[in-house]
Amino acid sequence: MATTQGPILRLTDVTKEFTVRSGRGALAPQSTLRAVDGATLAIGDGETFALVGESGSGKSTLGRLAVGLLPVTSGTVDFEGEELTAMSKAQLRARRRRMQVVFQDPLGSLNPRMSVGDIIAEPLRVFEGLRGKALEDRVTELLEQVGLNPARRTARPRAMSGGQRQRVGIARAIALNPSLILADEAVSALDVSVQAQITNLMVDLRERLGLSYLFIAHGLPIVRHIAQRVGVMYLGRLVEVGPTEQIFADPQHPYTRALLAASPVPDPSITRERILLKGEPPSPMNLPSGCRFRTRCPIAQDVCAEVAPPRITVGANEVECHFPGAPVPEADSPELIGALP
Repeated sequence: MATTQGPILRLTDVTKEFTVRSGRGALAPQSTLRAVDGATLAIGDGETFALVGESGSGKSTLGRLAVGLLPVTSGTVDFEGEELTAMSKAQLRARRRRMQVVFQDPLGSLNPRMSVGDIIAEPLRVFEGLRGKALEDRVTELLEQVGLNPARRTARPRAMSGGQRQRVGIARAIALNPSLILADEAVSALDVSVQAQITNLMVDLRERLGLSYLFIAHGLPIVRHIAQRVGVMYLGRLVEVGPTEQIFADPQHPYTRALLAASPVPDPSITRERILLKGEPPSPMNLPSGCRFRTRCPIAQDVCAEVAPPRITVGANEVECHFPGAPVPEADSPELIGALP
């Protein structure tokens, strides 16, 4: 394991562009889609950093850039003190055993023809050279660590529930003793009660094994329990980053406030502000000028269309907004209703 004096993972001004053809054939017009635009973040040793945002915000792309599953267009990715973006493919493959992924669809990410025991044993055979009783004992240990009965080692993934399959995926991910796990919407396909069980398991493994997580989720409620810090993405930009409790207690960006307002509250005595966003997110192929959130923002002003907002620090949060913390009219206020087209 490489030693590092700073964060275990650091992304600096990372950008990812894709070339998109508007028709069929080699001569079809091409355009550029910028899925991630200048993202900078750091994850500490033993920390969970959550990325949240709507579909198409670029959070899954950023996660894949972070663990080297996609090459960056520009910027740098440093992991355990080494720059991944400067490595050859062979060097990167060697480092990937320290970075594992838990995917959204546990059934789709597990080989349906293999038993649970063989799925977990595969990386141990390939990378550790384990055989015989040593391999069997390690698989048993991993099954017990994720809360599965070792007797289920002969089962196939289709014979298990969604939560059990995700536990198998987690067992496989921790088999090689990684230091970082990318959990890409790892609980979004599960029932709410099972989501809580899996997040509790991940918190427990973080504390027992010293793991760090890059945890990607669609909304904010699920990350409150598991994450120490949160990054909110909108159309490829990290528009707000801060400690989890600060994000929930005093969000500065109107988009963060809208995500919180849309989150269900289990306590009926608690009311949240009602924020109505205008329309749908713009196409990433045709981004608005200035602030890319301005076309839906209830507090947008002329400057928002003219100048991209700088990244500023407000308390413990970093935010990209011309008017951080400004009052946002609620959905049923005359001020907002009169401003809507």
